[in-house]
Amino acid sequence: MPDSSHAGVVLYALDLERVATFYEGVLGMERRVSDADHVALFSGDFQLVIHAIPAPIAATIVIQSPPEPREETAFRLFFTVANLSQAARTVAERGGELFPHGGKDDGVRVRDGCDPEGNIFQLRESTRRAGR
Repeated sequence: MPDSSHAGVVLYALDLERVATFYEGVLGMERRVSDADHVALFSGDFQLVIHAIPAPIAATIVIQSPPEPREETAFRLFFTVANLSQAARTVAERGGELFPHGGKDDGVRVRDGCDPEGNIFQLRESTRRAGR
């Protein structure tokens, strides 16, 4: 299947399958590529590639349980979901966490959270009604 993505991001993970399954379920993305080193998830023209951290580097990394959110990053991914409440349940079921605080600005509700390895992301839900 040809790649028609216009944008995407690569996310490195210790537990490739767990992190891929997390984003696949929370975001409803389609898994099109999966091998021992990476999983490619697609949604529209966006691609999320989860890549296994190379073994020599992975051996030096410890993920706490529950994971400690890694707030000190240069950027934060955000994703739009149809229903923020349902997404929160899926996040928890798949080993992540949505933080209790959230906000609403310009017709969008937002909640920050972290995946099973502590990577911070934001989920957004439009609060505007169709046709407005």
